[in-house]
Amino acid sequence: MFYMFEKFANWLVYGVFGIDPASRLGASFHFFIYDSVKILVLILFVVFLISFLRTFFPAHKIKKLLSREKWGISNFIAAFFGAISPFCSCSSIPLFLGFIEAEVPLGVAFSFLITSPLVNEVVFVIMGGMFGWKLAFIYALTGILLGVIGGMALGRLKMEDQLLVGEGRTIKEQYLPQTFSGKIEYSFRESISVFKRLFIFVVVGVGLGAFIHGYIPQEIFTQYIKADNIFAVPIAVLVGVPIYAGCSTLVPVVFAITTKGVPLGTALAFMMSVAGLSLPEALILKGAMKMRLLAAFFAMVSFGIILVGYLFNFLL
Repeated sequence: MFYMFEKFANWLVYGVFGIDPASRLGASFHFFIYDSVKILVLILFVVFLISFLRTFFPAHKIKKLLSREKWGISNFIAAFFGAISPFCSCSSIPLFLGFIEAEVPLGVAFSFLITSPLVNEVVFVIMGGMFGWKLAFIYALTGILLGVIGGMALGRLKMEDQLLVGEGRTIKEQYLPQTFSGKIEYSFRESISVFKRLFIFVVVGVGLGAFIHGYIPQEIFTQYIKADNIFAVPIAVLVGVPIYAGCSTLVPVVFAITTKGVPLGTALAFMMSVAGLSLPEALILKGAMKMRLLAAFFAMVSFGIILVGYLFNFLL
C-alpha cells in the first residue's frame, strides 16, 4: 500500500507540477504529499475496520481480553505488535486511534504508540549491520521495554477523560447496528467523524515536518550533542524532537556521529527522540487528546529515552 502512495506523490510532485526532485522544494513537497495522504487514508481505513469489527464483538469482551494488568501482559503484546509494525511516529497514530475506538485500555494503546516508531525489522537489520547484532538485540529489547513500562505508567494515571475520540463518545453496545448495511453505515460515520476531527492537525503537522525535512539540515541539530558532558543526553532528546524522520533513515546518521566522538547512548537518545517524538506527531495527537494527556505522554517517553541514553553510555 505504501508503494502506491509513493507512486502517487512522485506522479503529482515530479510529473504534474514538474518540481526538480533534487531541490529542497521538491523534497519538502513530496514529503508533504506522501505523508499526509498516507496518514489520512490510514485513519479512514483503520477506524472504519475497527468500528466494523466492534459491531460483531462486544466492547466489554475486548476490554477484558486486553486489560490483564498482572505483569503487564497486554502492554507487552501491544509493544511487541508495535515492534513488528513498520510505522513512523505519525503513521502509528491511525492504529493508536483504532485501539482507542475499540476501547482498548489507554495504557495498552500507548504501549503500541511508544514502541512502533522505535523498533521494527528494518531498524533491527540496519543496526545489526552497522553496530553488530548484540547491540541490535539490546536496542530492540530496550525499545519494547520502554513501551511496556511507559504504557503501564500512563495507564495508571487514569486520564481517559482527556481523550477527544473513542472512549469520550462511545456508543452503548445495545445501540450498535445489527444488520450488515447498518454496520457499514455506522463504521463509515465513525471513520468520517475521526477524519474530520484530525484533518487539519494532520495537514499542519505533516506540513511542519515537510519544512523541517526539506529546509533544515540535521547537522544544525547534531552539532549541539557533540560535547561529552553530563547534560549531553537530555540535550540530544530536546534537539531531536523538532525533527521528523524514521529510525531506519536515522541509523546511518547515528553511526556517523558516533564516529565523530559522540557517545553511543547520546546518539541513540537523539535517534529515539527523533523517531518516537516529534512536533508533527504532537500536532496530530492534539486533535485526539487534551493537552494534559499529550504532555504526560511526551514527558514520560522523553524521561524513558533519557534513561536509555544514560544506560547505554554507562554500559558501553
